[in-house]
Amino acid sequence: MTSNGTTFEVRAEIRIDASPEAVYDTVTDLGRSGEWSPECTGGEWVEGRPGRVGSIFRGDNLRKPEVVQWAPVIRGHWSTEALVVEAVRPSVFRWVILNSTRGQQESTWSWEIRPDGDGCVLVHHYRLGRLTEGLAKIFAGLDEAGRERFVKEWNAKLGEDVRATVERVKIIVEKG
Repeated sequence: MTSNGTTFEVRAEIRIDASPEAVYDTVTDLGRSGEWSPECTGGEWVEGRPGRVGSIFRGDNLRKPEVVQWAPVIRGHWSTEALVVEAVRPSVFRWVILNSTRGQQESTWSWEIRPDGDGCVLVHHYRLGRLTEGLAKIFAGLDEAGRERFVKEWNAKLGEDVRATVERVKIIVEKG
């Protein structure tokens, strides 16, 4: 964990030859997440109006066994619930991962879109401050060197994931 209270933080951006509205509508279509995400296979709205602040969605995920192999993380299928905290079409869609009692954790994901000539720039960002429930359990089982290794290697993995995600979104949106 860094001195500013951040455990993980990654960001990737890419220019897309499409309108901000087209990009926003694509990345906020939960059912399509598996088309671009290395881990999220899709999701569905479980509470509230789809895409609105205050709504909750379930994200379905799949992590392959070879991902940071030594790390004691969930492998295979799992789900999370997330609360939409900002939704301004076509510029920002932000959500936080909820804990087991639906409390907000400092685990925030976002899509940010800004116009750029006849296209736009898509930014995918993730920040984790205080450890989530699951990560707190993992960190409790690691010594200091293990925690440092985990943060370094997991941050690199997350960075690769968000880069791959924006690259795939670009291909999908530009193909129409």
